[in-house]
Amino acid sequence: MALRIFDTDPASRPKPRFPDDVVGRFRSGRMVGTRPEALSEWRVTTGDPEVAAEVAELLGGEPAEWQTTGEDYLEVLTDAESVRVVIDGPDALSADMKLWGPRGQLVHHCDGVSFLSPDEDAGKPCGCPELLADRKAYAKSGRGPSPSVNLVFRLAENTGLGLFRFGSSSWKLAEVVHEINAALTNVGGPARSELTLELVQFRTKAGVDVAFRKPAVKVLGPWNVETAE
Repeated sequence: MALRIFDTDPASRPKPRFPDDVVGRFRSGRMVGTRPEALSEWRVTTGDPEVAAEVAELLGGEPAEWQTTGEDYLEVLTDAESVRVVIDGPDALSADMKLWGPRGQLVHHCDGVSFLSPDEDAGKPCGCPELLADRKAYAKSGRGPSPSVNLVFRLAENTGLGLFRFGSSSWKLAEVVHEINAALTNVGGPARSELTLELVQFRTKAGVDVAFRKPAVKVLGPWNVETAE
């Protein structure tokens, strides 16, 4: 005889989790009031209390609710600036250029040379500046697109927990996407990797000390059970 405890309370039935579900997002910042704040350790958001608890166990921090309109209402401010991850291959990494309008609509979508959308414009020249410095200036002015880099991965310490996603508009990361892609291709399968909020420090010509964190992905080599152990 089957157990029917959820027949009368279907909302309490645990949601099935599959290894290929995206169960959370890694974030390098947060909003404090109306101001963005960059973080030195990873912030993870999820809508699954079990995932939040496991992330806190592995990376430190405590699950807490945060104000959002999305499903990932739980956040963990971890103690980790670097996380060992498993990237399934080059298809797990994507990058393009996007400009969003004031109402959240996508107004420009290209690969830096040609439009990617809408369909009627796909393949046509996008008109973006040729020089990298000019691209950055155009994006900073609000008239041109910024990088949109997306990475999907698993936590190396618990690959069965599901997939996590990290998205970034970092120019520093966009500039090395081709190197990361080549390294993943060379591995030819799941790759042991490291996702880091790397500290960058330098002094300007005017003598001003500058420090910030940039997201970085380092491919370490093939991943397998023996490697994990």
